[in-house]
Amino acid sequence: MNEEIEKQIQELQKKVNKLEKGTKDQLSMVVFSGELDKILAAMIIATGATAMDMKVKLFFTFWATASLRAPEKNVSGKNFMSKMFGIMLPKGSKKLKLSKMNMAGMGTAMMKGIMKKNKVASLEEMFVLAGELGVEINICEMSMNLMGFKKEEMIDYPHMNICGVATFLNDASESKVQLFI
Repeated sequence: MNEEIEKQIQELQKKVNKLEKGTKDQLSMVVFSGELDKILAAMIIATGATAMDMKVKLFFTFWATASLRAPEKNVSGKNFMSKMFGIMLPKGSKKLKLSKMNMAGMGTAMMKGIMKKNKVASLEEMFVLAGELGVEINICEMSMNLMGFKKEEMIDYPHMNICGVATFLNDASESKVQLFI
């Protein structure tokens, strides 16, 4: 009986050791929603996590990808559907709206005004800070293809990659914290 219990304890210890080695002090976050308040939340959490010495990897997919478009960049050679998505979706972080109480843009303007009054960094400033802190932004290649976005029209960001969901899943499997916004 004692041998059996000892064997079970050893097996459990092996599993615990494997789990401890398998996770990093890392945050992996899916950024799915493309509204201002949700992208702000993602960037606040990301920069906060880096302040706690965590490695941060953001996976921008579907509607959130539009927030990474650079308004000053124009890309040619798009098909009709890609052009339509480009017209219908916001071009960059300054064009994002609130998810609630947008009120034809008035709510968004009020939120930005309150943020400025309270000396809260703008979304654009948060992207700069995140880049300086080493936050990695991975953009879902499938989402970009579906919406007709090209790498050339994305913001200049020092730690940006275009990848597939397998990259996110690998990152998440190694992370202590996984979030979805």
